[in-house]
Amino acid sequence: MENVETVTLWRPTGPAELALVEESGWRAWPPRLPDQPIFYPVLNEEYATMIARDWNVPASGVGYVTRFEVRRSYLDRYEVRQAGGRTILEYWIPAEDLDEFNANIIGPITVVSEFR
Repeated sequence: MENVETVTLWRPTGPAELALVEESGWRAWPPRLPDQPIFYPVLNEEYATMIARDWNVPASGVGYVTRFEVRRSYLDRYEVRQAGGRTILEYWIPAEDLDEFNANIIGPITVVSEFR
């Protein structure tokens, strides 16, 4: 693993998006769909778990929580957004920045939990 400072991020995801991550060799998030102008990785596992369990499961029958590392020097250009309560924290990465975001992922994207 590179010796760079990273930030651990999580992302709740459903089966379709996860299949595309797997196709990338667990190295990249797929391009956003036309109705998804922003990619939202979150800053804590609890928030990702809540979304995977409460939103992804009803929508698609299964929800996954993933974890991955991103170079801090890259993330520093984005502001952390509070999307609700004190621990509801996420980055808002514009869809057009996703290729560069993916290039700054260090190591694999891993599934840390699954809900059905």
